[in-house]
Amino acid sequence: MNDEIASKLEHLREYVTILKGYQYHKIEELQTDHTLKGAIERYLEVALECTIDIGEMIISKEKLKRPESYQEVFLILGEQGILPKNFAIKFAPSAGFRNRLVHMYAKIDIGKLHYYLQNNVGDIEQFGKYIAQYLVKYQM
Repeated sequence: MNDEIASKLEHLREYVTILKGYQYHKIEELQTDHTLKGAIERYLEVALECTIDIGEMIISKEKLKRPESYQEVFLILGEQGILPKNFAIKFAPSAGFRNRLVHMYAKIDIGKLHYYLQNNVGDIEQFGKYIAQYLVKYQM
């Protein structure tokens, strides 16, 4: 499982790098360039999916309480000190954003997509750093 987590972390770093490359685009470009918008949506989706998968793997390996939702994955990691609790609380709603991207419950609001790209990619990156620290600390 350690190799799986390390592999997911490597993919996460790659997705974050790609997403950071899209941050210079203005909201107007997302409104007119559907390929750009689709790429950003997809990379956000797979990056957030990686964070959930990593969290679920750690929860399983550590035999922690089984989460009832994707948001709870992050909250459990926070309760157990794997993530700082304040960060876990702040990051947990990203699971809801991931759900909107995956299931397209409603057409994705371009303003929210652009905002998330500009303001939340750093949180995805920080999640990866916290997990990497945890893996080193516990030699997982």
